[in-house]
Amino acid sequence: MIVTVFSTKSYDRTFLEPAAGTAHSLKFVESRLTQETAILARGSKAVCVFVNDQVDAAVLKVFKELGIEIVALRSAGFNNVDLVAAKKLGIAVARVPAYSPEAVSEHAVALIMALDRNIHRAYARVREGNFALEGLLGFNLHGRTVGIVGTGRVGTSLAKIMLGFGCKVIAYDVMANEGCAAMGVTYTTLENLLGQADIVSLHCPLTDETRHLIDAAAIGRMKHGAMLINTSRGGMIDTAAVIQGLKSGAIGHLGLDVYEEEDDLFFEDLSSAVIQDDVFERLLMFSNVLVTGHQGFFTKEALSAIAATTMANLSTFEASGQATYQLAA
Repeated sequence: MIVTVFSTKSYDRTFLEPAAGTAHSLKFVESRLTQETAILARGSKAVCVFVNDQVDAAVLKVFKELGIEIVALRSAGFNNVDLVAAKKLGIAVARVPAYSPEAVSEHAVALIMALDRNIHRAYARVREGNFALEGLLGFNLHGRTVGIVGTGRVGTSLAKIMLGFGCKVIAYDVMANEGCAAMGVTYTTLENLLGQADIVSLHCPLTDETRHLIDAAAIGRMKHGAMLINTSRGGMIDTAAVIQGLKSGAIGHLGLDVYEEEDDLFFEDLSSAVIQDDVFERLLMFSNVLVTGHQGFFTKEALSAIAATTMANLSTFEASGQATYQLAA
């Protein structure tokens, strides 16, 4: 099967090519998928896309005209895909539902630890010969309450880690996870979680129901000065409301690996450019904010698993017409 891979980086080649072997012929395209670049998939039967690729109705219409039969996501999230349009056009959509929950949960812990102990600020100070400790005071994680919103594989992995730190872990999910409860996680309402947690970490898919889950009202219910961590999808947070929360002190620390307007920023080297997103630039001005560029998934183990599952989806579809992890509208 000939597969056009959009949003290609060097590491995509490194992991996808061995996973494809001789089963699939991969055509790598550096461009992000849009209505304008969709034509680059000409001659392929399948396309492989990433989190910021645009797979809306207009793009899918182009794919239908080109004879594309399947869109293979090399990610777990699929909020960038119009599933209704795909079903109407008869184009299958497959994803990678679980690759390495530890990769993302461990990155969330890295953000928590760095913010708590001001590692990012201390690193910059020491490089300038400043060894003063004023302004770097942190707090013990042991005995703190961690609220996890969404207890799928990643949320469960984070719960296990934080319990190991000696934290009290509470959680909110539309469906309680028996495994989490057995570990000692206490389920509660979202309102109670926000009011009790010293650290709130988000691990939900982005849907109409979860978009801007953390808005001004939610921030108003949070424990004053709490830490907020988001390694799921940027749209979970109302960035303007969070900025106001930072200014008022309602949010004491903010750790982000995702951003709701990241499409034109993340995964690119913009070090020589002037960033035009004023809201994002405002976020970076806070010393108690730490932003990473959507790298929670970026481990050898996770990339290997993503590549293997993506190629397996394509092989299964080619053999039977339905991928192992096929999405339906």
